This record gives sequence, structure tokens and C-alpha cells, in this order.
Amino acid sequence: MNITINEVLRALIDPLTANEFAALERSLLAEGCRDALVLWNDVLIDGHNRYAICRQHDIAFKTVQNTSFGSIDDVMLWMIDNHLARRNVSDFQRGVLALRKKDIVAAQSVQTVSKPADAGAASLAPTAPLSSREDIAKAARLSSNQISQIEKIQKAATPELVQAVRAGTISINAAATVASLPEAEQVAAVAGGKKQMQQAAKEIREQRASARPAKEPKEGADEGGELAQLKAELALFKERNAALKAENAELNLRIAALIDAS
Repeated sequence: MNITINEVLRALIDPLTANEFAALERSLLAEGCRDALVLWNDVLIDGHNRYAICRQHDIAFKTVQNTSFGSIDDVMLWMIDNHLARRNVSDFQRGVLALRKKDIVAAQSVQTVSKPADAGAASLAPTAPLSSREDIAKAARLSSNQISQIEKIQKAATPELVQAVRAGTISINAAATVASLPEAEQVAAVAGGKKQMQQAAKEIREQRASARPAKEPKEGADEGGELAQLKAELALFKERNAALKAENAELNLRIAALIDAS
């Protein structure tokens, strides 16, 4: 059987970690390859890891054809959606895939506008554009804030930090914070392990909080507290006034008594 590996398609989905690959290998050795590999003509589009393990250990496998695609972009979108539907995909991986999907859909839209479709070519229904961060978050089943953090990680994180968040050693939130450090400091934080990365993220947040200017109180926001303070001051003034009146009355009586005595 002639099976072709397209490197672009294989690189579209992040490789398994060493532990994940080992677990899959154990499963295939114990139970065989139960799920068929999916081909587009002779190109493998689903099951790259299973195919590699089956070839290494001479494990029998089946294949199934999916010929509904009109272009490699259609194949990539199908691969991404297929992977997003799996339960064992981490939040970070889902975000990365959704961002890749956004780029592919945007490129498809440009091609559709610039080049008329071939009437004889098969094609899937056009995918709705992921025009906003909310659309991307919905596709990934994440929050818009998580998508923003993943974008920061993709732009600024070192490979070591990316690997740490992919492996689940550090959260997306903390990784996005650590990614603001210079590369050497990122590498040092990752080398220090989970606690060191968490400490680095904590220190950055504290620095940002201390540098942030104090917010001016909104007009009317503290009226209740100010009114209570004024009432307390007025009550104190009234007490002092009453005390002064009492002292004044006592002095008048003493003066009158002295006058009588003289």
C-alpha cells in the first residue's frame, strides 16, 4: 500500500509528548490498531502517530478514503476540526489550532475573491470566517482572554516556555506573563521548574500592580462614606458647643456669686 506523508499536514498538528507517544505505543501493542487511518487519495490525513508505530512494530492497520476535499486547505480545516473535537486535547493546543484555522480561512477567503472557482472541482462548503477573537474562542471552546494569552505566548515565548505550557507544567495565564521577560530569563525560569516559573509570573504581576497609577475615585462613588464622616464631625461639634455653653453658664453663676459677696 502506497501511503504518502505530507510534511505540511503532519506539522499542522503538534506532535505528541514523549509520554503520550509511549502510551499510544503501549495501547497499539496490546490492542492493535482498531481505528482506520484516513487517506485523501494516497495522502495520510489522520493517524500519523499510529502509522509510524504500526510500521515500526509490524502492526496491521486499515485505511479509509475521504475524497470530499477540493484542496489541501479543505484537508487542513478538516484535520483541525477533527482534532478540536477530541477530548484529550489541552486548552493550549485547542487555542493554537483555532488560531491556525483562522489563518487558513482568511487565506481561503482571499483566494476565493481573487480566483474564480473551477466548476469541475469538488469543494466543501465555505467555512465561516473567524473575524473576531470571540469567534476564535468559540471554535476552541475557550475564553477570549485565553486566546489573547495564547497569541502572546506564540509571539514572545521561547521554545522552552512553549514546551512547558504544552506539557501542562505551567498554565496559559502564567506562561503569557513569563513570556514578557527577556528570552534568557524565560529560559532560566523554565530550567528552574514549575515553582520558579510560578514565582516569576507572580513577581511580574506584583511589579505591574505597583507601577499602575492609583485610580481616581469616581464622582459620587464614596458619597456614602463622606456623608457619614461629615455627620460624625457635626455631632462632635455639637457636643463641644454644649460643653462650652455649660462652662459659660457655670462661669456666669460664679461671677454673680462674687458680686453678691462683695
